[in-house]
Amino acid sequence: MRTTKTFSVLLLVKAKKGATEEGTIYARITVNQKRAEVSLKRKISRELWDSRTKRAKGHSVQARRLNQYLDLEHSRFFQCYQELRSKGKKITSKLVKASYLGEEENTKTLKELMEYHCGKIENTLSFGSIRNFAKTEGFINKFLSQEKHASDVLLRELDYKFLCDFETFLQEYYPKKYLRAISQNSVMQHIQRLREIITFGYYLEWIDEDSFLPWKN
Repeated sequence: MRTTKTFSVLLLVKAKKGATEEGTIYARITVNQKRAEVSLKRKISRELWDSRTKRAKGHSVQARRLNQYLDLEHSRFFQCYQELRSKGKKITSKLVKASYLGEEENTKTLKELMEYHCGKIENTLSFGSIRNFAKTEGFINKFLSQEKHASDVLLRELDYKFLCDFETFLQEYYPKKYLRAISQNSVMQHIQRLREIITFGYYLEWIDEDSFLPWKN
């Protein structure tokens, strides 16, 4: 099931801790309730900021110039969003921010995440659990090689279909020295471990959106 993407940009003034008179204007980008903020590199007195219109108060030359700049930058965010949509990108608030800033997209990969996860659980889980995660990672690598014809995949490219395809691969895979496929119980255990790794990446903020959330065992 496809979900409708919600997108908005809100301008706000944020002051450093202890400051009361002047603050920096930020744009808060929200995509499906996930936020990212970026400084617009302009400061304004709190007294001159209209919290209703999200613009500078008054009709002075300075206020008009600032508001023209804010209107232009506000439009740029929507332009970035539309360009990402036209390219078929999986849009997140951080991706819109990166596009606005002219930065490279997230290039973290699944293998990088698995390696980092492996290091984190080395001294926290039992030997048996670590061995089970290693088995799952082995199947993920086989899946990438045999089904995706790739050695790795970008985290931002993971989607619900990836998980479905991985399940099908496991169900049809016949390990060497065995006369039958992996049991359904084992399949679901590998799926669950992959989901745990992806959730770990989500909390690390390596992933903006957990596409596996709709999955139900």
